[in-house]
Amino acid sequence: MNRRSLPSLLLIGTLLLVTSCGQKPAIFEEHETVFQIGDHSTWAKKVFNDSNWEKWIKRIPEGKIFWSRTRIDILKAPEESRPYGLQIDAYGEYEIFWDGVFIGKNGNPGQEAELPPEGKLWVTYSIPTHLATEGEHVMALRLSNYYFPDHVGYYELEIADYEDLFTDMLIKTSYMHVFAGTFLIVSIYFLFLFLNNKKEYPTLIFSVCCFFIFALVITVFSQDYISIHYRVHVIRLHIINSFLLGISFLIPYYFSIQFPYSKRRLSLIVYVVGLIFLWIISDHAFNYKTVGMVLSMWIFSFGIVAYGAYKNARGARLVLVTLLLSVVVFLASGFVISMYTGLGLILLGMLYLLALNIKDQRLAYENTLVQSTRLRLELLKKNIQPHFLMNTLTSLIDWVEESPKKGVQFIEALAKEFDLFNKIENETLIPITQEIALCRTHLEIMEYRKEIDYSLEEEGIDPEEKIPPAILHTLLENGITHSLPLEANSIQFKLIFESNDEYKSYTFLTFAARMEQGTKTKEEGTGLKYIKARLTESYGSKWDLTSEQADHGWRNIIKIFL
Repeated sequence: MNRRSLPSLLLIGTLLLVTSCGQKPAIFEEHETVFQIGDHSTWAKKVFNDSNWEKWIKRIPEGKIFWSRTRIDILKAPEESRPYGLQIDAYGEYEIFWDGVFIGKNGNPGQEAELPPEGKLWVTYSIPTHLATEGEHVMALRLSNYYFPDHVGYYELEIADYEDLFTDMLIKTSYMHVFAGTFLIVSIYFLFLFLNNKKEYPTLIFSVCCFFIFALVITVFSQDYISIHYRVHVIRLHIINSFLLGISFLIPYYFSIQFPYSKRRLSLIVYVVGLIFLWIISDHAFNYKTVGMVLSMWIFSFGIVAYGAYKNARGARLVLVTLLLSVVVFLASGFVISMYTGLGLILLGMLYLLALNIKDQRLAYENTLVQSTRLRLELLKKNIQPHFLMNTLTSLIDWVEESPKKGVQFIEALAKEFDLFNKIENETLIPITQEIALCRTHLEIMEYRKEIDYSLEEEGIDPEEKIPPAILHTLLENGITHSLPLEANSIQFKLIFESNDEYKSYTFLTFAARMEQGTKTKEEGTGLKYIKARLTESYGSKWDLTSEQADHGWRNIIKIFL
């Protein structure tokens, strides 16, 4: 998948959601619902004095029958061939009456303790055309809610063309599944990106957020094609709120990583405690939980992004615009649709920040390739530099004339060094044993060239260790170039390897006489620059190089931090 297509994919999903949810003209007006514990057939009638009924009942004991009555004004009568439908979301098993006429049944009210659970939470009934005339009507429910006696009444009511209720439900569900599928695809894509680079935790957070939104949408809209009895509905609501809890934490946490600020950890801890408090209080107050968590998430995210914009952090202002747009969507539509649309807009802002990070990584990678190519060229120059070759060939001619046998050994040593260089020129790390072999071969060549006794001693070397190529070789060259032999016409080198829980170190010692004071050496010549570039290529900033004079000649220490 092309990375540039991902923002378009999310945007299309969000726009589909918005455009699919146009508001239709209202055809009914709902009045206050009243309740009464007990059971009497006359309570279904349209004309009945319910003025002494309760406006709210806290609990229905022992699965008893209770009734609810709701006055509804029909603002426009239906067409003769297209009756109205009534769609209701209510806890309990019930019978429903319209103006005293029985129009449907959902389960077995009053018999829940004896009979298996029947019915489902969301049901659509047809209202006879002659009962849906313009004017006032009464919807009466005969209910029992044995499994949740503290859930009294219904929670959602919709009256519209009977066929349109089903058609709109299918259209809405299909759009929401396209919306959810978009987030699933994006989630999987960024999960693979994270698995490819496990240090990029914002990528993982974004992937998990997308997956949670996918799971949230699927769980919420599963009601349209899965029959759910009211006794398991609370479990579904707990799952929904759990996904929302994760989203409400991860989005601000993501922004806090992108726009860091002082006391970030403390503020996040306080925020998490507040979210958990919202999640556990009022066990059945799911609407309040949802609103509280979404509002908390938006406020905290807005504060973090606004701070980033104040500090001129890259991308903060555009993300701030997406947060403000989510408010505009909320004011222009219902809570449910605005919540998902707002989340889509917020994740577009998050995706924009990820795109900026990916761009930086790509540029850094390209720079690394350039640096790596340059280092390989430096290594090649070490191999075939004209000055080295000319002096070596001149010495070789002398040895061939004076001692052909020694000359052959000289040629073999030179060929061996070229062969070793050829093997390591494209490597980032090589075995330490290979690096030591390269150093010994170079010392053998220099013995023929300068007729000085060179030796290399090892201490504590672990054959399993790997280092960047030619860095010890470069230190060896510096030691040869900037040192004079001792009285015994010898220069000695010693390599010491040490390791602990914090770092591993290579100490490279040169035992030689110092050059005269008038001879100047560069503090950081080409050799040291090459070593530092190689260390940065392999270890980033987790290394340290010390190069200094010592009583015995010169000391170099390379530390690689673990």
